[in-house]
Amino acid sequence: MTTPRITVNGTEAPISPAAPHTTVLDFLRERGLTGTKEGCAEGECGACAVLVARPGTNEPTDWVAVNACLLPAAALDGQEVVTSEGLATVGAAGPPGTLHPVQEEMAFRGGSQCGYCTPGFVCSMAAEYYRPDRCAHADPAGGADPEHGPNGFDLHALSGNLCRCTGYRPIRDAAFAVGAPTDEDPLAQRRAQSPPPPVATEYVRDGSTFLRRNTLGETLRLLRERPDAVVVAGSTDWGVEVNIRARRADCVIAVDRLPELRELRVASDAVEIGAALTLTEIERRLDGQVPLLAELFPQFASRLIRNGATLGGNLGTGSPIGDSPPVLLALEASVVLADADGERQVPLAEYFTGYRQNVRRPGELIRAVRVPLPLSPVVAFHKIAKRRFDDISSVAVAFALDVEGGIVRKARIGLGGVAATPIRALATEKALEGRPWAAETVEAAARVLRAEGTPMNDQRASAAYRSAMLGQSLLKLYAQTTEAVSS
Repeated sequence: MTTPRITVNGTEAPISPAAPHTTVLDFLRERGLTGTKEGCAEGECGACAVLVARPGTNEPTDWVAVNACLLPAAALDGQEVVTSEGLATVGAAGPPGTLHPVQEEMAFRGGSQCGYCTPGFVCSMAAEYYRPDRCAHADPAGGADPEHGPNGFDLHALSGNLCRCTGYRPIRDAAFAVGAPTDEDPLAQRRAQSPPPPVATEYVRDGSTFLRRNTLGETLRLLRERPDAVVVAGSTDWGVEVNIRARRADCVIAVDRLPELRELRVASDAVEIGAALTLTEIERRLDGQVPLLAELFPQFASRLIRNGATLGGNLGTGSPIGDSPPVLLALEASVVLADADGERQVPLAEYFTGYRQNVRRPGELIRAVRVPLPLSPVVAFHKIAKRRFDDISSVAVAFALDVEGGIVRKARIGLGGVAATPIRALATEKALEGRPWAAETVEAAARVLRAEGTPMNDQRASAAYRSAMLGQSLLKLYAQTTEAVSS
């Protein structure tokens, strides 16, 4: 094992003397790269965004924007990072002092006022600027689509960045004005080369240890020896615990780069999704092949979070308000659990046993999530939250229905936010199956759905509101499908 190092803006820097829990944000700031800011310390504001070279979807390497406040610096051992300062020094194709095209547009369009959030916006915008499949296109809505520019820029790339000064319009103007990278652009050229390979890491300091192994087998043997270790992938949950609750772990084991956890297979009977693939990677690689997942992704936190978050992590933490479990329950998914002795497959409906508790044994990892095929054709994911994007669900409802000849042949409904665990709405499913997909059936089933779970009062919503939203969600689904059929 060598001393962990990160290449920052083209220059290698040792992680030492940082502690194993030290975030990338603090690691950078301690080295004078103060463009990276701390706003919320929980991945919501995006002021800390930086670019990381990751395995690409359409090219060998993608420049991916991530929240530096959540990732431990040790997790980037051997990796390449570009900060807002580095965009001008290693990303600008011109003499010293030349601004990066994204920075230039932000300045020209007035996208910066107090400047605190600006570096994060610039890094998120740069990730979209370098997205290989972004291309100019004619706006089919004739300017009526406020979220996609004629240059192919998807504003959802900025959904994890908050600004309270400029009102966003000049930021959007800058995003929609950037062109394509030139052939001389060093960061664009870098996409044609492979990303840094995973490296085994063993970083011990101040009584704490950060470990990464090269294979699943090695990792599972390590987990058998250290069953108390905290397992991290994107660290979008654990990073919050470290920052906000000052939690520390004696041992952290990283699994995000394990090849066995990063496979995606589409077979005749199932789609198998590796537990360490990020949600962005799953979204782009599936490209709509699982429509219910395609509905989930834009509503799951922000692009910055989806660039790090994994299905394995979302299921591993087992939060009752996680957005992926309701969808996976509706899809009748199973989790593939692995330990040093082998694997077993558990239906997700039997996986959760209590509040943030599940059937995983000490030393077991979630290796993959399996979604059986064929898929139900009538699907929807309804997320009820106070904000349209980048918010925690008050209630989440996922539907997957087979309707043949006007009759509901099969209904699967996953719920989040209404019980101590994500649950299936079994009584509502029974109330729908075998009955006509008609207003009378749906209204009766909606009354049943309102009584599912054990919703509670908290700061996000009252129990009565949650129950009302459950019933309303089914009525909305019926209205949407009726409109689709009539049109």
